[in-house]
Amino acid sequence: MDVLGIDIGGSGVKAAIVDTKSGRLISEKIRFKTPEPPSPKNIFTGIEENFLSEFKWKGKVGCGFPGVIIKNKVYSAANMTKKWVGINIKKKFYQKFNLKCDALNDADAAGISEIFLNKNIPNKGTVMVITVGTGLGTSIFVDGRLVPNIEFGHLKMYGDCAEKYASNLARKKLNLSWDEWAARFNEYLAYIELLVSPNFIVFGGGISKYFDEYKSNLKSNCKIIQAKNKNDAGIIGAALSVN
Repeated sequence: MDVLGIDIGGSGVKAAIVDTKSGRLISEKIRFKTPEPPSPKNIFTGIEENFLSEFKWKGKVGCGFPGVIIKNKVYSAANMTKKWVGINIKKKFYQKFNLKCDALNDADAAGISEIFLNKNIPNKGTVMVITVGTGLGTSIFVDGRLVPNIEFGHLKMYGDCAEKYASNLARKKLNLSWDEWAARFNEYLAYIELLVSPNFIVFGGGISKYFDEYKSNLKSNCKIIQAKNKNDAGIIGAALSVN
């Protein structure tokens, strides 16, 4: 089945058509900068103008969103506007575009793509997928089963959200070297391991394409590997989640 996977993020919104049997992108990936303000109206307008029109799409849609999603409804939207809270993304897609859509947390989507497609990940034990970009996204799988909406990027560190301390956006804003940023991220990893004790960590998100630059500086009690699908993971996982 071919599904349009959409990954809504704090800095960009990306989409491509995905072959859900293989998990491969079968179209070019299109991206537009997250509008300011990142309201439902502005995001949906961008989706229509950049994705639905460009792909002439009439099929099913999978949508990852940076917040808690329960039965397609938004319950939190940390890097978006509060107008998202209460929006049912599935209903919105049907009302606006007459398209069938399933929505889920963006980090959960990225995790699903890795669990299903990355053969280096064990199917037993606790696996954590961490996506590092504008924020810190986390998903947890226990014996291959998703525990949804784990927002560990919002854990408190030094009086504020962890993602404001250890995300890729924080690295860019403070002009941190890879060594300096890795030291911060290691503090975050130690915090996570204290709470969850994962057996395996998959490192994804936009910064994962530079994994070789800092992997030797990452410290953990478990094995850390680079995400197979890198920054496409959210698109692919959103498509794979569609019923």
